Amino acid sequence: MYEKIAPPTTGSTVTFNNGEPIVPDNPIIPFIRGDGTGVDIWPASQKVIDAAVAIAYKGAREISWFRVYAGDEACEQYGTYQYLPEDTLKAIKEYGIAIKGPLTTPVGGGIRSLNVALRQINDLYACVRPCRYYPGTPSPHKYPEKMDVIIYRENTEDIYLGIEWKQGSEIGTRLIKILNEELIPATPEHGKKQIPLDSGIGIKPISKTGSQRLVRRALKHALRLPKSKQMVTLVHKGNIMKYTEGAFRDWGYELATTEFRSDCVTERESWILGNKESNAELSLEANARLIEPGYSSLTPEKQNQICQEVEAVLSQIWATHGNGQWKDKVMVNDRIADSIFQQLQTRPDEYSILATMNLNGDYLSDAAAAVVGGLGMGPGANIGDDCAIFEATHGTAPKHAGLDRVNPGSVILSGVMMLEYMGWQEAADLIIQGIGDAIASGHVTYDLARLMEPPVQPLKCSEFADAIINAFSK
Repeated sequence: MYEKIAPPTTGSTVTFNNGEPIVPDNPIIPFIRGDGTGVDIWPASQKVIDAAVAIAYKGAREISWFRVYAGDEACEQYGTYQYLPEDTLKAIKEYGIAIKGPLTTPVGGGIRSLNVALRQINDLYACVRPCRYYPGTPSPHKYPEKMDVIIYRENTEDIYLGIEWKQGSEIGTRLIKILNEELIPATPEHGKKQIPLDSGIGIKPISKTGSQRLVRRALKHALRLPKSKQMVTLVHKGNIMKYTEGAFRDWGYELATTEFRSDCVTERESWILGNKESNAELSLEANARLIEPGYSSLTPEKQNQICQEVEAVLSQIWATHGNGQWKDKVMVNDRIADSIFQQLQTRPDEYSILATMNLNGDYLSDAAAAVVGGLGMGPGANIGDDCAIFEATHGTAPKHAGLDRVNPGSVILSGVMMLEYMGWQEAADLIIQGIGDAIASGHVTYDLARLMEPPVQPLKCSEFADAIINAFSK
């Protein structure tokens, strides 16, 4: 079945039903050690995960690890440029859940990014990046403890689909010519715009299907959170890119107000309902004036549209959402991308789950991670309907490889996400407690130790793992 690897002789396969995993008590889980510092951080992470499972379930549950290869170590096993061998793809597809360390970006091969390739091959459309603060972690922000957000980043579309043409290429030049001479003139809203002939050109596809399946996962996650955190914010630049990023926002609202109608309220709907609750005699026009800044300066047609919106909300959902019922629903709102970047720095506690397209989510997740201690403390997951891969969010840092000094926190916390995804919450909670206790006690690796005040003596990568495990018994 496999060319150069063999699965464990014990263990069972994870299966899926309607996009949710069905996990046996002894699942076989493929792991990719990773390149560079993967040689240090994976053994430390595996040790922590195994210890948490053993303590939480006292032998009733156990992971059977299945080593597979990608990146530089795959080339050592399978040959030059074999960064992502068929064995590995087959194992991940068969066993459903996998975890990986950092992977190198291939040089000279046919794959631009192994991480992106794994996401696209397995249709892992939701990149999930939680960012929360562990007390004691050094941070450049004054109140990092306010950061507790989960970013749902669409993984398969946007510019990461990688459809582009080099400046001066035959196809790129022909495409620009067609756009300039035929398609742009045929679209009146573009006026006399023209693409410079010496441009490189790329395509930015955003689909309704891709957008709504991402938002659907975000909404389902929100429903599992405490009431105070049940909020999903659609992040977009729809004020400029109306038919891609603006459509993402519109499709997200459409999903929330149809498929999740009984569970959701939009921010704008909450204003309309709240206004009516404050004044039962409020007219439609008076309500419209309250929800729409500058109402008086709008055209009569636009004013009428807003009044119709108010009337529709009150007639359609007052019985199910009015009289304060909306306060127990998942709040769905939206924010412009550049605005949410600064709001994550200034008032992160006002947000919970951010649903975003690919590029915006890439920036946002790194920015949020910086607030809580950097990428070394940033876990990640890539989730589809029949597969999930959990991963370190940082690079390979080859100059630190084999020195037993780097922070394994990203992979360990990705392991926490994996355990939660599997429904093994007790083991996940042990690791969260252990990491929190270790950091609060100053038992950290050099990247955190050098920033702590007063300074502390750094632990080795392996010693940090031991400190987390030792905290399980507290």
